[in-house]
Formats: sequence, structure tokens, C-alpha cells
Amino acid sequence: MAVNLHIPADDAVFPVAGIEIGVTEAGIRKADRRDLTVFRLAPGTAVAGVFTRNRFRAAPVTVCEQHLASGQPIRALVINTGNANAGTGEPGMHAARQTCDALAALMQIDPRQVLPFSTGVILEPLPVERLVAGLPGAIGNLSPGNWVGAAHGIMTTDTLPKIHSQRLSLGGRQITITGISKGAGMIRPNMATMLGYLGTDAGIAEPLLRQMAVEIADVSFNRITVDGDTSTNDSFIIMATGQSGLLVDSVTHPQYQALKSALAAAAADLAQKIVRDAEGATKFMTIRVEQAGSVEEALKVAYSVAHSPLVKTAFFASDPNLGRILAAIGYAGVDDLDVTGVRLWLGDVLVATQGGRNPDYQEADGQRVMKQAEILVRIALGRGSVTETVYTCDFSHEYVSINADYRS
Repeated sequence: MAVNLHIPADDAVFPVAGIEIGVTEAGIRKADRRDLTVFRLAPGTAVAGVFTRNRFRAAPVTVCEQHLASGQPIRALVINTGNANAGTGEPGMHAARQTCDALAALMQIDPRQVLPFSTGVILEPLPVERLVAGLPGAIGNLSPGNWVGAAHGIMTTDTLPKIHSQRLSLGGRQITITGISKGAGMIRPNMATMLGYLGTDAGIAEPLLRQMAVEIADVSFNRITVDGDTSTNDSFIIMATGQSGLLVDSVTHPQYQALKSALAAAAADLAQKIVRDAEGATKFMTIRVEQAGSVEEALKVAYSVAHSPLVKTAFFASDPNLGRILAAIGYAGVDDLDVTGVRLWLGDVLVATQGGRNPDYQEADGQRVMKQAEILVRIALGRGSVTETVYTCDFSHEYVSINADYRS
């Protein structure tokens, strides 16, 4: 069951001028489910992406990077679920290119103007003939208002669609930002299996958009973890159509910071929804490390706690066995950490200080916090002024069941 995951009403999901979306059933892995999605982008749309750092990256990830680097303006995205087309060697590369060729022919564009994406089971050949046969149906379904359908169409083990949409005023113009994401397991930064697509009708110069995409990913999709596994297919794409009439072309533009902040907030919401809907999750946990000497050591500590199976199972059981958190802090790799300067809070409860248990701590107070669906873990290292935050979830019996039965 997802943890406090908000799904906007259909009439609160705003179309983005310059983006049309089509969704269909292609039978990639299972019959009678939406598993093929096409985005058609208006001419002049700037596109930038951030991708997995897994060395076994999927064939479509490699093709996406090649097409983005080609200098051709991107005019279409194609996304299939049910099969990751990863660990598939040269036949997988051929299938990804064949997908681009087929969609390009139907849309009368260059194949390099198509970005392909896949998600699903790794190490199985992509049934590209089914995908290609489904493309006309997806194109026939193209509509500016199909964001909700697309959010469903890209799901795998997700239990709920993940959608963010908002309108704001910038520079005297109304700007729309709408996005979708998917992911529930195999989630860890670099990037965290997830896909994210964020569209805006603001105009953003492409070199600036590439920089923004990296920086936005670092404060959103690169700050979540479910199980510590980095997928082969992770992709985060920002599309800026410019149809609103606003063009942000430099970091000194008067609307740059406000637009970047709005896009970052949208991406963070989509990323956190992945954690809220993580496989088997019953708790949403915020791990905030304060007073660190550097970003690197803050993240080392945050991820050490967030990845610990012992910590995550204790949270599932609402068991305030909080020595597990101290152990995770201690083995995080901050070799000169003075533990007497570390303080640990669970919610509003000070648990540990001066190298040991807070004399005033009562287990009943810890249990009160542990029973909540959303829990803040604060760790002050006493080493500097850097603060970093990571979002994670608990481990339940259901997580094991889902991943044991995933291919059946």
C-alpha cells in the first residue's frame, strides 16, 4: 500500500502546449494492459536527459544518449513496459534502433529525432515486432490530455500512477509544468528501475536545459533509495516546448531561478512518489544529515542508514531498535568521525548524544514515532554546516514476495 501518495484529479492534470501523448496495448509482455506510450513534441522543443550510471545500461539508454548528442532536434519519445531490453547485446541495440526507425517513418522525421525507453524484465529479448505493430495505435491515440493514461502506461510493479501538475505565473505569462514517473523497486541514485518525464511550455535554451536537468536530478531522483540497487534503464527527461512565449536563455535571466525551482520541486515530488509507492512500503522515511563537513560525508551517512536492511526492517516492525541506526552511521565511511559529537533524533525525540543513549530517552517515545507512517530521522554530525536529505522506505514481507514472484 502506497504511503500518503497524492494523485491529482484528472482536471488538475494540465496539458502542456506542444506535447501530445498516445498510449496503447501492444502485448509486450502481458495482454490487456497499456504498455506502449508515444510522446510527440512540437518543433522547437528543447530536450535534455540524465541516465543511469549502471555499466550494464540498457540498449535504449545508449541510443538515447547517441541521439541527444547528434544535434538533431528531438521530436518523439517511445516507451515500452514489460521488457527492459537490457543485457541483450547487439540484438538489443538493433531492436532499439528498429523502434526508432519505425516511429520515425510513421511520423516522417529522422530516426535520430526519436528517444526510445524500455522498462521491465532484464536479460530477455525485446519482442520488437509487437512494439512496432503497436505504434500506429499509439499515434492514433495522440492527445495533449493523455498524461494520466501515460502515467498508467509506464507502470510495472507500481501500484499507483505518479503524476505532478501545476500552473504558475512567470514574467507575466502562465507557465504549465506537468510530469509523470514510474518506479517501485531497484531504486537507488545514479540514477534511482525508474523513468521520469517532465514537460513545460516555458522555453529553455538547450545548453541551459542540459545543465538544469543534471542539477534537478541531483536534488530529486538522485536523493531517493528503496533497496540500494541501481537499475539498467533509469532515465529522466525534461522537455521545454516554449509555447508559452517565455524563453529563459541564461542563468542571469530574471525568471531563471523561479523556473528552475519550480521544475526541481516537481521532480522532487515525482521522485518521492516513487518511494511512497515502493514495493511493499508501509513507512516513508526522511533521513536528514546535518552539521556535516561536506556533501560527500553527509550523503555517505544518509545512504548508509537508508540502505541498511536492519534499519529498514526495524521501521517496518515499528521496533525502536535504534542502535541499528548508530551502527549504520559508524560504518558509513567517515573514518575520523568523533562519535561523541553525534546526535540522533527520531522525529522530535532525542535518542542519542555524546556517544551514547540520551539519559532522558524513553522507549515509549521512540515507539510513538515509529508507529507513524511518515518518519523523520535527524542526524547531527557536529563537523560542519552541510545538510543533505535522502528519502527512503521500510522493508516489508511484501517486498520479498513481489521480487521473488516478479517474473511469474
